[in-house]
Amino acid sequence: MKKDFIIGGLLAFLFATSSCTTTHNEGAAAVELFPPPLMGWSSWNTYHVNISEDLIRKQAEALVTNGLKDAGYLYINVDDGFFGHRDETGKMHAHPGRFPNGMRPVSDYIHSLGLKAGIYSDAGDNTCGSIYDDDANGVGSGLYGHEQQDMDLYLKEWNYDFIKIDYCGAKELGLEEEKRYTTICEAIRNTGRTDVSINICRWAFPGTWAKDMARSWRISSDIRPRWSSVKHIIEKNLYLSAYAGEGHYNDMDMLEVGRGLTQTEEEVHFGMWCIMSSPLLVGCDMTTIPESSLALLKNKELIALNQDHLGLQAYVVQREKDCYVLVKDIERKRGKVRAVAFYNASDSAYEFRTPLRVLELGGMTKVRDLVKCEDMENVEGECRYTVRPHGVLICRMEAEKRLEPDRYEAEWAYLPCFDDLGKNLKQILYAVSPGCSGGMKVHHLGGSEENYAEWREVYSEKGGQYEMTIRYCSPVDRKLEIWVNGMEHEMEGLNSGGEDELREASCTVVLDSGYNNIRMGNRFGWAPDVDMFILKKK
Repeated sequence: MKKDFIIGGLLAFLFATSSCTTTHNEGAAAVELFPPPLMGWSSWNTYHVNISEDLIRKQAEALVTNGLKDAGYLYINVDDGFFGHRDETGKMHAHPGRFPNGMRPVSDYIHSLGLKAGIYSDAGDNTCGSIYDDDANGVGSGLYGHEQQDMDLYLKEWNYDFIKIDYCGAKELGLEEEKRYTTICEAIRNTGRTDVSINICRWAFPGTWAKDMARSWRISSDIRPRWSSVKHIIEKNLYLSAYAGEGHYNDMDMLEVGRGLTQTEEEVHFGMWCIMSSPLLVGCDMTTIPESSLALLKNKELIALNQDHLGLQAYVVQREKDCYVLVKDIERKRGKVRAVAFYNASDSAYEFRTPLRVLELGGMTKVRDLVKCEDMENVEGECRYTVRPHGVLICRMEAEKRLEPDRYEAEWAYLPCFDDLGKNLKQILYAVSPGCSGGMKVHHLGGSEENYAEWREVYSEKGGQYEMTIRYCSPVDRKLEIWVNGMEHEMEGLNSGGEDELREASCTVVLDSGYNNIRMGNRFGWAPDVDMFILKKK
């Protein structure tokens, strides 16, 4: 069950709803607008701790002169490396050689350019730079034991608008993530600042509690300017769409555009960050960025996917080995316009054959290539595109009609007990299972009341009775409890004969018109692993 954290809930209210608005379109339902992912620049990728006031000023100026501010990049984030020392009162002072005038003049200059200023710290006692870059000034510079003192300094006296909170020092001390970030967020709330954006940098999906505290949270280890790193991070985010939205996002890390990837790989990198609604923080030297990389970062049509007011992350609807089709609504929920990515992570060209039905689209469909910013041929019935290795085709598709979905994959489900920290041997997770429809299933479901899988937007145009067919795996007899809009159904004795052997079981359910909520689990024992379910109108 969803846990309530008073501090986090207040922060979420202050940070999200303060800038959340509602619009009304004639003939359409009210649409809630949420803060989009952050866009800006950060110092870490290129410079690590080797930063200075002069360097930060020049990067801020380059962001403006290169047209990135006009494209929506508004944050200049000073990462690790500004720390000097704590005085006898514990107050932090800036590095005297790198920032001789202190940190307030830096934020003042950033603000004078019409930009926002970001800063960095660690949830523990030491920073990542002190551990991995031998920066002695980072020792004792973390927030541990100085939460309120540092937040008052960084956010009030120094006037920074964003803070990235790392976990190197906290991990060395074996501290508990949720507890540490709760304490830090309380200190931020106590400053009175309601406009500060928080990034949780734990290098893995930390848990569903993060959404109550932060605008974004890291989901992977640090990015590197090579294809294997980009591919790995996309893989980590393929099945996390249920946790993004409403102004809070999975952070795929800073961008490596302009730092040595091929043009095709840069298109995948930036395009997938956009359609998956990750923050967009440039990580290169903006004074020497190649023109092709700069043009990609300023691609208005890709940026529009990332900044779309619905705030949704694309999810996987089709997969074959290392080739994926992802989709999400843009502009209007359940409208006729969707964004689609045909992503080829393999080392060979691949021909996608994707029925429009899989995309919930019908009739003659207009297609626009958002990387090239040009229209393609209309399609009807099926999409057939060949995509080069390490490549992607990202499209805006506008159909004649929107179809009612009939298939729901387990990997689309929200799992309130899921995290990717690797501490729990019986952790519920999205597990690889080759025989499953998308090659994935939900594993370790049940065992407690709160350990369920939930599909929050099961859509029916008119409502009524449906036959629900569930595809599952279980080596022994297990029970599956199903709640449809709170109405409970049970399936006993589900046994497929093996961990990855598949069988089906069916029951009749009643759906309301519009969105429905479906949960599956087993409050007092393990449930079978779930692959997917299909709904057929009776």
